[in-house]
Amino acid sequence: MSDNGDNDPVYNNSHRAFLQSFLSRATLTFEEARPIVAAIEKAQAQDGRHIQPADITEQDVSNYINLTNAAISPFDLEIRHTLSQHDRTRIYALVNVSSDSITQLATTHTPDEIAFVKRCLDAMFETNNSYRSEVLAVRSTEALRLAKPPTTQTQHDEPTQGAQSQSLTMMQAQRMLQAMVDEGWFELSKRDYYTLTPRALMELRGWLVETYNDDEDERIKNCSACKSIITMGERCPDLDCSGRLHQHCKRMAFRAQNNNERCPVCKKDWTDAPSVGEKAALQNRRSTNGTGASRRRSATAQTDGADDSPNDSTGDEG
Repeated sequence: MSDNGDNDPVYNNSHRAFLQSFLSRATLTFEEARPIVAAIEKAQAQDGRHIQPADITEQDVSNYINLTNAAISPFDLEIRHTLSQHDRTRIYALVNVSSDSITQLATTHTPDEIAFVKRCLDAMFETNNSYRSEVLAVRSTEALRLAKPPTTQTQHDEPTQGAQSQSLTMMQAQRMLQAMVDEGWFELSKRDYYTLTPRALMELRGWLVETYNDDEDERIKNCSACKSIITMGERCPDLDCSGRLHQHCKRMAFRAQNNNERCPVCKKDWTDAPSVGEKAALQNRRSTNGTGASRRRSATAQTDGADDSPNDSTGDEG
């Protein structure tokens, strides 16, 4: 909106104030950014204009972001944006773009706490991320059990300072999980599942791909429409296909295919698509409970049939 009287805007106190808003918050949505930019523009206005948040456009926010990014890039920082996996809300976050982003947590947390967080990530992207079920989340009770490291270290459970990481108490693990939520790394769903936040997915993207993907197994997958990492949505009914879609991207993907509801990768019909995310865990639970009940009913029927005499065979009819 404001160019400070110059045809070519430069980084100034307005952009420093804008950057400060990111330093005091983990993320900003566009609606949250509008009153911030409006207040900055009003303070900088020389003609006494009364600028309202509604006057701020996405282009105005983008202009602030572009100039700020140019100034902070030498420090391996960048303001990035993504769309919420729950809806299409645009989310901006100040992220560290260095390759070892997860080590930044070590500035405020102990090595054993970081090792605990890594075990939670292993649970999300390895234990709860299989060929048949891509949950990509960890339930709070499961996360708390990870307070104690396994007797043998997993592939990604790196030694801490040359030694096996130590256990956390349940109270320490609860505090650490809450800290991850408060700091904007984890989010806790209503069903009690921890997942990575949009900010975490943006900041840790390189680390996640490097850690969990290899030539034989690609555990970190992208939405076939928006190309962002997907941890909730749907997957192609053909489990061998790499097609994945966020719920809000699915409509756009099908519209781009002349409303043909087919996988954008293999072109097979997108019917009865398995869920990606915590809904996959709920589907597994229903499937397991149904199978178990069916087996129990079958076993009971077989036992009853063996014991019943021919004269009792009508007992279950009607």
